[in-house]
Amino acid sequence: MVNRHTARKIRKIHRYMGLFLGIQFLFWTISGLYFSWTDIDNIHGDHFKNLKYRPKAFKNLIAPSELKHSDGIRDIEIRDIDGVPFYWINNDKLYNALDGTVKSGVSEKEALYIANTRMKDELEVSKIFLIDKVGKHHEYREKLLPAYVISYKGDDNLKAYVSVIDGKFQTVRHRSWRIFDFLWMTHTMDYEGRDNFNTTVLRAFSLLGLITVFSGFILWYVSSTSIIKLKKRLKRN
Repeated sequence: MVNRHTARKIRKIHRYMGLFLGIQFLFWTISGLYFSWTDIDNIHGDHFKNLKYRPKAFKNLIAPSELKHSDGIRDIEIRDIDGVPFYWINNDKLYNALDGTVKSGVSEKEALYIANTRMKDELEVSKIFLIDKVGKHHEYREKLLPAYVISYKGDDNLKAYVSVIDGKFQTVRHRSWRIFDFLWMTHTMDYEGRDNFNTTVLRAFSLLGLITVFSGFILWYVSSTSIIKLKKRLKRN
């Protein structure tokens, strides 16, 4: 049977580890509740998007082989930029799909056209501006820059992002997404980029959490009057 001094030590370790890990456990619980009670499609902003959008069909396009792209063509996509078809070649350059001329990027007017095709008609634009760099914690991190930010009126602080180089509608961000993003950071404990599940901090807290749980089981075992009585009964027998 564990003596009283050892039991006191186990109880002390369990108590202080619980205090140390409690805040993170609280974040894990809160974030888990938020994730389970929210619709991921709403987090993605689908309720702001024009889900009936279909790419425009174009005719009389020049053959991609006619483009003067020195590296050849490995990858190709068609972009509708203000009603004009463009080829996006090798994730590198935009070519007018009617005459083959190179396009250096999209204008503010063209970015608004692209956003308007992908967002709901009733949304009203409040402003548009250009960004060319973002920090590690920016909502537009790890996406193509520079980009136009199209802000919309309303309480959701809704923003749509269109990249300048390829004229692609990148993503939307809004209040619920930002809450999700913050809680996701606390859940993964990746305070740099959000999505790394292999951080040293997360591994350490996971191991400490496991130790805390086991110390609780041990504490129950050494403190349980039922267990103590059972051990005494077995000794007598």
